[in-house]
Amino acid sequence: MAEVIIKSTKNGPNIILVDGQVKGAFCRCGHSEHKPMCDGTHKKINFEAPEAETKL
Repeated sequence: MAEVIIKSTKNGPNIILVDGQVKGAFCRCGHSEHKPMCDGTHKKINFEAPEAETKL
């Protein structure tokens, strides 16, 4: 079975890793023009949030 990790980056998106490979970056600031995907808007609005990691 594949190892899936969702990693919330500090002040950035949720990164989805499958067997160690990045498969996507999901917005968590709520301001992306391409939801649910991250478009980098978090940098422009100075989004702040702690990092965290969840293994599924």
